[in-house]
Amino acid sequence: QVQLVESGGGLVQPGESLSLSCVASGVIFALYNMAWYRQVPGEQRELVARIPGAITGGETTYADSVKGRFTISRENEKSTVHLQMNSLESADTGVYYCYAEKRGNTYWGQGTQVTVSS
Repeated sequence: QVQLVESGGGLVQPGESLSLSCVASGVIFALYNMAWYRQVPGEQRELVARIPGAITGGETTYADSVKGRFTISRENEKSTVHLQMNSLESADTGVYYCYAEKRGNTYWGQGTQVTVSS
C-alpha cells in the first residue's frame, strides 16, 4: 500500500520561512518523480515544484511564482521529499500536497495547510 505523509505546515507571517516534508512508503522511492502542489478553495490544484526520479532524470522545475524562494529536494535513503519555502507571501497560502508519479502511476498525500498571514 502506497502512502505519502506530509508534515510541516502551519501559520507564519509574511517574509518568514517554512519547511515541508513528505515521507513515502510502499514504493521504490528513488524511481519516482516527486512534486509539491498547492490548492486554495475554488481554484485548481497547481504545481509548485517538481524533482525527477531515477527513471525520468532531468532538472527540478518550479512555478514562476516561487522561483528563487522555494527549493525542492529529496533524500532517497529516507524516502523523503522536502520543500523549503522562504520569503513567504500571503499568496502562498493553501493546502500543499505531496505527489508521486512513475510511468503513469500517481499518488497523492493528504495535504498540509500553509497559512501566511500577519
